[in-house]
Amino acid sequence: MKTWFDTARFGMFVHWGHSSQRGCELSWPLVGGVFSLPFCSNIPVDEYHSTGKTFNPQKYNPQEWARLAKRLGIQYAILTTKHHDGFAMFHTQQSDFSIQNSPYGKDIVREFIDAMRENGIRIGLYFSLIDWHHPDYPAFTEADKPYVFGQHRQPTPEQWQRFVQFMFAQVRELLTNYGKIDIIWFDGGWERSPEQWQTAALNEMIRSLQPDILINDRLPGFGDFDTPEQFIPPQPPDRAWETCMTINESWGYNPADTNFKSARQLIHTLCEVAGKGGNLLLNASPMGDGQIQPELLERLAVVETWLSANQESIIGTSPGLEPWQFYGTSTRRGNRVYLHLLMKPYETISVRGVPIKRIKSVQVLANRMELNYSTRCGIMDSFTNSDPLGELTIQVPESAIDPYATAIAIDFTPADAAL
Repeated sequence: MKTWFDTARFGMFVHWGHSSQRGCELSWPLVGGVFSLPFCSNIPVDEYHSTGKTFNPQKYNPQEWARLAKRLGIQYAILTTKHHDGFAMFHTQQSDFSIQNSPYGKDIVREFIDAMRENGIRIGLYFSLIDWHHPDYPAFTEADKPYVFGQHRQPTPEQWQRFVQFMFAQVRELLTNYGKIDIIWFDGGWERSPEQWQTAALNEMIRSLQPDILINDRLPGFGDFDTPEQFIPPQPPDRAWETCMTINESWGYNPADTNFKSARQLIHTLCEVAGKGGNLLLNASPMGDGQIQPELLERLAVVETWLSANQESIIGTSPGLEPWQFYGTSTRRGNRVYLHLLMKPYETISVRGVPIKRIKSVQVLANRMELNYSTRCGIMDSFTNSDPLGELTIQVPESAIDPYATAIAIDFTPADAAL
């Protein structure tokens, strides 16, 4: 079944927690780091958890985040309500380890949801199944280091029963206390079996509380869409999908990590993902005080400027041409096809296998500059076929080239058959 998610194309991921005060990753430092996060430090367990008592982001302004998201054309925003470290960014009756018992006190999740909803952005909540703080999980200790995938201390049956009740209760709070939620984004399923997580019962509860909600594929055995991470899949998955990506190498605010993607890389990634029919869930990691890191804002400002002129070619589109038809990414909206030039052309570009007699216009999307073009097809096709498929050659002068990515719109007259 098709949903809004299938053509959303651009989402915002927000990884934020009490550890952001330290300028370190969420959760992973307390287990000694992980290979996939090159700038992740090793912090003693108790020392890591201690900043839960001091978290007080006085410069947190969710309205600013929401206005930024809206300007970017973001369609949905997902916040870490509870990461692997077990700290709840919402008011919960199930645990004292939450924002409610920090100096900040206010419900960060509620403030985030209200701001995004007010700006017309759909709501997603990240929730980790793992809880390295809860005693019945059991809690991760210094003796458990180094962290090894597949080798996790198991609870007693009594402990696990209590933990599952706790986990279900927190998910229930998130899905009953904040109105309509569009996505619940699970993580951490690798540490236990689907039977231990009781994923069938959890899925049933979620659907009963929020019938229209979408669940990602990280609830083992269930889910509505796929979530490749930190890369664009060479072939798009068979169903709805998004790729979640960081702007540097870290999910949480980490000033030591200066390996930032350029604004051009981000724009090209967005074009490629849209051309494959996916969504880009781009991470923005706030600092401990609640402000988004300046280096991220600098790049997002460039993306915003580019999208202000080219958003039509991304948001709400479907995949465009086949790879053999055009050496680049492309999208489609009805009878309009958008070409994304991610490399500078040599005077012209070619598009093959298109209905050349139905071409109405070719123009640069950003400024509506008309481009000269020519067409050709098989000689006999031109005589015997009223709607032949052929080759379109477009002249692209230097003045038409965008320094980040040039979007070209090709308009076709309608036909009964799809292009």
